Amino acid sequence: MTLRPLMSALALSLMLAACGGGNGDHADDHGSEAGHGHDEAGGHGEEEAARGEHGGRLLEQDGYRVELAIAESGTPPTYQAWLYRDGEPLPATAGSVEVRLVRLGDVRENHVLQSQADGSLLAKSVVGEPHSFDVEVLANVEGKSLRWTYDSYEGRTTIGAKIAGDSGIRVAPVQAGTIADEHEVQGLLTPVEGRVANVAARFPGPIRRLAVNVGDRVRAGQTLATVESNLSLTTYSVTSPIGGVVLARNASVGSVAGEGMTLFEVADLSTLWVDLHIFGADAQHIVPGVPVTVTRLSDGATAQTRLERVLPGTATASQSTVARATLENSDGLWRPGSAVKARITVEQQPAAMVVPLAALQTFRDWDVVFVRIGDTYEIRPVELGKRDAQQVEVLSGLKAGDQVVVEQSYLVKADIEKSGASHDH
Repeated sequence: MTLRPLMSALALSLMLAACGGGNGDHADDHGSEAGHGHDEAGGHGEEEAARGEHGGRLLEQDGYRVELAIAESGTPPTYQAWLYRDGEPLPATAGSVEVRLVRLGDVRENHVLQSQADGSLLAKSVVGEPHSFDVEVLANVEGKSLRWTYDSYEGRTTIGAKIAGDSGIRVAPVQAGTIADEHEVQGLLTPVEGRVANVAARFPGPIRRLAVNVGDRVRAGQTLATVESNLSLTTYSVTSPIGGVVLARNASVGSVAGEGMTLFEVADLSTLWVDLHIFGADAQHIVPGVPVTVTRLSDGATAQTRLERVLPGTATASQSTVARATLENSDGLWRPGSAVKARITVEQQPAAMVVPLAALQTFRDWDVVFVRIGDTYEIRPVELGKRDAQQVEVLSGLKAGDQVVVEQSYLVKADIEKSGASHDH
C-alpha cells in the first residue's frame, strides 16, 4: 500500500471512530438483533438471536414459535420455517408463513412459504445476494395471527458524505462502455526516413565559421558553416536543405573539411516513427489502422495515433515483427532514440455495463462492487465478463445507473469488515 492510501485509510478510521463508527445499523423496536447469517443469526457485534434446533432464528409470541432459516444446502437460497406451540413441534399444515423484505433503495420482495412433507414450510422463491434487508415475518398458526420485524444486514455500512469526500471515496453511475482487446508492447522512437539530412562540404578547405550547435533549430536554406575553398581560395556557405533540429556536428573551426565530408546531421522531428516490437502469435492479430496509445517512459505522458504498417520480415536482434506508427511531435518533447511502451487496441467490443477495475473488491468468495444510496454503502456480488487494462464488463448484479464506488473502494470494504457487517455463510 502506498503512503497516500495508507493515510486515507487511517484518516477514515479515525473519522469514523470519532463519529461512533460508520455503521448505522440498529435493532428495531421489537428488540430483534441486526445482523445476518443464513441461519438468520444476529451480528454487528450485538447479542445473537436465539436459535432453534435447525439453526434458524427463533421468533416467539403468545406461546407460538416460528423458526426461520435460509436453506441453501445444494440449492439456491430459500426461506424455510418450522412451527411450534409451547415448545412442541406442529405440523406444517398448522399454519402459514410469509416473509417480506425491504432491500436498500426500497426494493421490496415477498416470499410465501408452503408446507412440505418433511414437516417444514419452504418458499419456492430465491433469496438473492446480498442477504441484507429489513425483514417482516407474517405468520398464522392455528388461527393466531403473528408478526415480527427485524433488520438483517450484511456487507453494509454508513459513511457520512463529508467523511467519504475527505477520504477520497468517489462514486460514478454504471453505464455502457467498450472492452478493448489490447496488446502492450515496447518500442523505439526514430526520425522519419527522408526527413534526415546529412549536410556536407561541397569543396575541400578549412572551416572558417560554425553558425549552429547541436540542438539548434534551423530553417531550410540557413547557413550552418562557412568554408574556404582550396580550389578558388574564396569562402562559400554550407546551408541546411531542410528545416529541423541539428542532431550532430562533426566539425570545428580551423579544421579542414574534405570534399563530401558530413559536417552536420539535421532532422525534421515534427513527426517521428514509433517502431513497436511484436512477438509470437500477437503479430497475427495486429493489422494497420488500429488505434495505438504511446506512453513516454520518462514522465508517463501519452499520445494517440494509429498503426500505419506492419513491416515485412523480422528485426534481426530481437526476432520480433516491427509495427510502425507516426507520432506528432510539434512540441519537440518526444525525442528520437527514446524507448516507449504502447498499447495496441486490436478490437473494441460494446458492453451494456462496465465498471473500472478499481471498483472491484472481494467479499467472501465473490467479486463485488459497492453501491451507494444516500450515505449507505452495500456490496453487490457481480458476474464479470471480459476486461481490459482499465475496466471490466458486468454481466449481472447491477443495473444501469447504480452509483458504484470507483475510487478508494478498499476503504469501504475495510469499514464493512470493521463494523462486523460481513458474516460467513
